[in-house]
Amino acid sequence: MTPSQAFNSPFLLGFEHIERLLEGTARTANESYPPYNIEHLGEDRLRISLAVAGFAPDELNVTVENNQLVIRGHQASNYPMGGNAAGRDKTFLHRGIAARQFQRTFVLAEGMEVLGTELKLGLLLVDLERPKPSKIVRTINIRSGEVHPNARNKDGYE
Repeated sequence: MTPSQAFNSPFLLGFEHIERLLEGTARTANESYPPYNIEHLGEDRLRISLAVAGFAPDELNVTVENNQLVIRGHQASNYPMGGNAAGRDKTFLHRGIAARQFQRTFVLAEGMEVLGTELKLGLLLVDLERPKPSKIVRTINIRSGEVHPNARNKDGYE
């Protein structure tokens, strides 16, 4: 059953945005750069660790856009580890450190908060907090469709 078939149920009203999120997630699921880990730090806390060797803090951007955590990286030069225009004459015997731009997107549950980010030992650490679930029960009043002649009901309708 495809996601679009699953969301065609008449019992799932207003979930079209989830269908779009799932389709977007499926498109980016095969991307492998940069590699990342997701750690469970406690009951309500998570940490995403992205391997961003060679990136400086000003070459990384972390934003939350429509319940999506978007992490972008763009190096100013093609030479990792502090290379510059003067280093263009370098000859690499092996070049295994990626020096390319990237965008990695994570879908966040409603209410997820980014607590902070830190660049440490070539890893970008993003700490998240999951909201504490609250149980809300709301009673909906049922209005009667009966109308008495020359009388107004409590809502002011005749």
